[in-house]
Amino acid sequence: MPERSDLPQGTLDLLILQVAAAGAIHGYGIAQRLQLISRDVVQVPQGSLYPALHRLENRGLLTADWKMSDTGREAKFYRLTPKGRSELKEQAASWVRLTEAIGLILRPAGGAR
Repeated sequence: MPERSDLPQGTLDLLILQVAAAGAIHGYGIAQRLQLISRDVVQVPQGSLYPALHRLENRGLLTADWKMSDTGREAKFYRLTPKGRSELKEQAASWVRLTEAIGLILRPAGGAR
């Protein structure tokens, strides 16, 4: 079983934007998708997920509509806005730069692995 990992500050917003980029999805679906894609490493509690969704919606990066879910219950479905797509592109590029730099730092001296 994979170990759970705490997300670095600000990472959850990026991950939510990435999942929402694929199309309208409700909050529980976002949490499930993150857990599935990460092979159970990323598990987002509701107490972190829903405040992040509201924050992203308030910043104009997500928009939401109430619709019926597959279970027959009404749920709020989130979609990326054009501003959200732009933010996702910027944050993803920044994340890639940072992780590549960290990889260089963590590489043992002399290039040996």
